[in-house]
Amino acid sequence: MSTGRIPFLDLAATTAALREDLDQVWAQVLTHARYIGGPEVEAFESEFARYCESRAAVGVANGTDALELVLAGLGVGAGDEVVVPTNTFVATAAAVCAVGARPRFVDVLPGTLQIDPDAARAAVGPRTAAIVAVHLFGQTADVPRLRAVTERHGLALIEDAAQAHGARFAGARAGSLGDAAAFSFYPGKNLGAFGDGGAVVTADAALADRVRRLANHGRAERDRHLHEVRGRNSRLDTLQAAVLGVRLGRLDADNARRRELVALYRLNLPDGVEPVAEHPSAEAVHHLAVVRIPDPAAATAALDGAGIGWGIHYPIPCHRQPAFAEFADGRLPVAEEAAPHILSLPMSPTLTPADVEQVCAVLERSLTAGRPRAGAEGRRW
Repeated sequence: MSTGRIPFLDLAATTAALREDLDQVWAQVLTHARYIGGPEVEAFESEFARYCESRAAVGVANGTDALELVLAGLGVGAGDEVVVPTNTFVATAAAVCAVGARPRFVDVLPGTLQIDPDAARAAVGPRTAAIVAVHLFGQTADVPRLRAVTERHGLALIEDAAQAHGARFAGARAGSLGDAAAFSFYPGKNLGAFGDGGAVVTADAALADRVRRLANHGRAERDRHLHEVRGRNSRLDTLQAAVLGVRLGRLDADNARRRELVALYRLNLPDGVEPVAEHPSAEAVHHLAVVRIPDPAAATAALDGAGIGWGIHYPIPCHRQPAFAEFADGRLPVAEEAAPHILSLPMSPTLTPADVEQVCAVLERSLTAGRPRAGAEGRRW
């Protein structure tokens, strides 16, 4: 990843607009000094559950823990298989392994690069316990088609919503679409903290209670000295909850701005640069602005030269990662063919139309420089 005069994500600028409110809540926390389990945690959990149009939210230490705790809370463990799209950050698969289950990697759809529901259905076997719907790049997966699979086979449907704060599908919010959802509040997310943080969101009150108990050393609610299960320490701290409470109030406005910027990208991207498709029923929040491009190396060199930040999400599908080689069942051609050609362009609520136009102009020059002379045989992509 590169950063430059047009940064990939301008965290300082997005924070500056909230400085006064952040200073106020920071001072409140410093005054009451309840750095773990302070009132801001419960307040944020309540607000975030309501925002997700669900019943409960449990703040945890990070998004990976959120996934692992959902799986554990649902009873997924050794001997189970969990269907996971190969085109995702490795944390999705790592959480499955952490509870002792086996990730069953499946391919993605050519347009959106989201999990392919037909591939997920074909991967279901006698040991399958759950399907993880990864809402990639800020767009929700096609949950209704996945729900048809899980209901038919009696499986859990888990949302990996780490990149989809505020996204909708057919009008319903991410976090209300599955049996439970795992969110990350890593600083670069649409709703980001000033460090690591995460949450589990679910309409199942009993599951929320199990997750909360597991995340707090297995401690019983009625007696803090009684530990009913073997738990762990995974809590959202008070300072991060205070920050997130402030930033939640700006989330919809920031997401709307991201949609405007992606619309500008679509208008200005040169021929040969293809943005990832959007499902007609999805309202994306564009955590990332991902495009396919014939020669990412030439493009990134040009962007570097112009002082423009960029990223790649993700150049190696999970089933091709050495850490998960034992779970690879063969080729997953859509993800494999897309991976060498993807590029993430700058995306931040503080980006300007002029910034978008400059990024697109640099991409155009990089494509022009790489085009063959008239009569020469060009590379097809």
